[in-house]
Amino acid sequence: MTTAALEKPATHNKTGKPLAAILAAVGIPIFMVTLDNLVVSTALPVIRTDLNASIQDLQWFVNAYTLPFAAFLLTAAALGDRIGRRRMFLIGLVVFTLASAAAALATAPWELTAARAIQGLGGAAVAPLSLTLLAQAVPDRLRTAAVGIWGGISGLGVAVGPVVGGAVVDGMDWHWIFWLNVPVGIVAVILAATVLRESRGGARRLDPFGLVLSAAGLLLVVWGVVDGPDHGWSSARIVSMLAGGGLLLLAFFAWQARNRTPMLPLSLFRSRGFSVVNIMTLTFTVGAFGSVFLLSQFFQVVSGLSPFEAGLRTLPWTAAPMVVAPLAGLFGDRIGQRNLIFAGQVLLAAALAWTAVTSTPDLAYGNLVVAFVMAGVGMGLTFAPISTMALGSVTEGERGVASGANNTIREVGVAAGVATLASIFSSFGGYASGQNFVDGLRPAVLVGAAVVAVGAIIALLLPKRPVLSSSSSTIASS
Repeated sequence: MTTAALEKPATHNKTGKPLAAILAAVGIPIFMVTLDNLVVSTALPVIRTDLNASIQDLQWFVNAYTLPFAAFLLTAAALGDRIGRRRMFLIGLVVFTLASAAAALATAPWELTAARAIQGLGGAAVAPLSLTLLAQAVPDRLRTAAVGIWGGISGLGVAVGPVVGGAVVDGMDWHWIFWLNVPVGIVAVILAATVLRESRGGARRLDPFGLVLSAAGLLLVVWGVVDGPDHGWSSARIVSMLAGGGLLLLAFFAWQARNRTPMLPLSLFRSRGFSVVNIMTLTFTVGAFGSVFLLSQFFQVVSGLSPFEAGLRTLPWTAAPMVVAPLAGLFGDRIGQRNLIFAGQVLLAAALAWTAVTSTPDLAYGNLVVAFVMAGVGMGLTFAPISTMALGSVTEGERGVASGANNTIREVGVAAGVATLASIFSSFGGYASGQNFVDGLRPAVLVGAAVVAVGAIIALLLPKRPVLSSSSSTIASS
């Protein structure tokens, strides 16, 4: 190593760009994408009136974004490895920005649904590649800290989504939920094109058959999971979707095993760290986000608050990861990524169990604050280490597809968690009264806590400490 290299400021990346610029180039897009997961939820009553939308339309305003987003994450990551990650990232940003303008201009339910679906396609390219491009750009010694900041930004988008949606609806007009993305998206495209450098994965040839099998299989599985509570898990529609999607995914894995240039090398799963962290990602998202979906409605249904007021009261939970995730990234190597993940899951499971057991129709908000903070800290301790483990388990050329696989499992977990806990909620309670809501909330969130607790036990199987190197990022036990 040369003297100049040793004297190179830690605030610069491998091409001499400021670290702050790199973080902005990947952070602004991931913030927009995560924000749009939930930002529309608080505006649904107003949109229903303005567009004369049905209940089914309202569901599709949300699901039309979620379905393609989850189904095409792996596809977008694989395409980025072949045609260039920055190029695919920019394509996703442009598509997302244009679709946001189309959503803002929508005058009929089908127009908004179509625009949301295209938004989801764009977001599928942004989410996994933002993390891969960040890991590629920063020096090895700063990678875990940078991933922590990225996790905090991503968590911030989730946290402020309902609050921003409620504030925009109360103060302006629901169309501005989408108009705000347009100038931000333009700035993000310019910044990413200027700051980020191009990179590719190991394989150069496309795998069109694999792309079709994975996208179609994931789409059917996620669609079936999302529609399960409404149509019944034993209905012919849901059984056909889940079975068809499962068969397509089995065919995808069989094809990947035979293909010389697979879009998802099955050799990735020979790494204990990669396999375990993805199982743990599934349990974490199923338990946590399924519970969040129900608890976020508590203040509106039981306490009678507005969406904006309800969003503010959940901030002790949803905003905590924004603070904790960067700290987890900064100290993760020193403390141990496995230790942070285990501690985070224990805190989250305890917080969910506490909330479920103590919930009553007249529960004072002050009795929930400590549990909410515990849950937020737990999630913050999990976000960055999971990403670090997923990237650190594979070689540099495999980071794109590893990020895509981890993001896909996370989104499938979110959909499965919401659908499963919503079904448990409907079996024991409903929306008829505050007591009826709490009757369904308790068993559903207790199941969420149990799933997260299982994830905490699984986390103990992770290697103790990740050791990242520039040539081959591997996790070694210490």
